[in-house]
Amino acid sequence: MSTQIILPRMLQVGENASHATPNILASLGCRHPLIITDKMMVQLGYAEKIQAVLAEQDMPADIFDDTVPEPTVASIQAGVKRIQEGDYDSIIALGGGSPIDSAKAMSILGKFGGEMRDYKFPRVVTEAGLPIIAIPTTAGTGSEVTKVTIITDEKTDEKMLCMGIGFMPVAALVDYTLTLSLPARITADTGIDALTHAMEAYVSKKASLYSDSQALEAMRLIAPNLRRVYHDGSDKKAREEMMLGSTLAGVAFSNASVALVHGMSRPIGAAFHVPHGLSNAMLLPTVTEYSIPAAVERYADCARAMGVATEQDDNASANKKLLAELRALNDELKVPTPEQFGIEREAYMGLLDTMAEQALASGSPNNNPRVPSADDLIKLYKQLWW
Repeated sequence: MSTQIILPRMLQVGENASHATPNILASLGCRHPLIITDKMMVQLGYAEKIQAVLAEQDMPADIFDDTVPEPTVASIQAGVKRIQEGDYDSIIALGGGSPIDSAKAMSILGKFGGEMRDYKFPRVVTEAGLPIIAIPTTAGTGSEVTKVTIITDEKTDEKMLCMGIGFMPVAALVDYTLTLSLPARITADTGIDALTHAMEAYVSKKASLYSDSQALEAMRLIAPNLRRVYHDGSDKKAREEMMLGSTLAGVAFSNASVALVHGMSRPIGAAFHVPHGLSNAMLLPTVTEYSIPAAVERYADCARAMGVATEQDDNASANKKLLAELRALNDELKVPTPEQFGIEREAYMGLLDTMAEQALASGSPNNNPRVPSADDLIKLYKQLWW
């Protein structure tokens, strides 16, 4: 059986990779991009730096900075309107997963119109919107190399999964220097998100030899460096390895899909406004423990790739060490429980059925080595609270 691999047409990785933006645009025959970002990227001066590099090549670029964390149907409408009213020939998506996901949605809606729900999975979007150059500023989501965007319908509190080659950026410029000023909390949440991508891609029922190679190397890069960048954000070597690990994890899960952690994470994020990486982090130890019996060898491989077990450890020992590491990582990186995050117990327990239903509807749990029932999901959500 063969595996279809979908990647950006151009991938530039390393220090100051973002400086290649004008050359990439020129190769696409584009000269008037819209930079889609958030206010933090403007405050840090990153958006202005991209503008300056473009101005040197006589490429004027406007900025749209009204994207929000965990983008919603409403939050992308202003950007869609801006694209439809402008004469932009391309989009530069600058920021973490939320600006890049927003840009993907705006690229399609800005060109073809309609509503985001029209593009929700199981529809597969093959239409090409405005070409996107993605410049990630977090080592986390891998959105720069995925054919997926997730937009929340605020009317139903549903995180809609939208996918297809139409959402894949044409180019990804992976510049680790843009992560050096990330605060510790975002570093932790996005880093565990990337680790989750790699682990879930490796244990997914849709895994292949190709995605395995990306996922294992991603774990080797991420696991030894996550604590380092959390405690010292200026550690360039650790930041560089985290950034490449995040991108490889994105390649892995884009081709093998995510599994149960992500399926359960999206409803928590939508209902209680928990950042995506943080809700993944809350879930990762619990879901891993639930899933190990159905993929003992695969999870043991994860432990070895992460460096928490050796080749001499048998699978059972490796998996014990894996669970201990995931719990220790959450403790050190100060990942809260739902209660510590501020979620009210009554509200959480009252939504268990809905969250389980939405998790199953996402399709991701079906990729898990151990496929849960709705009752299993409710038990896992309860376990997460305690």
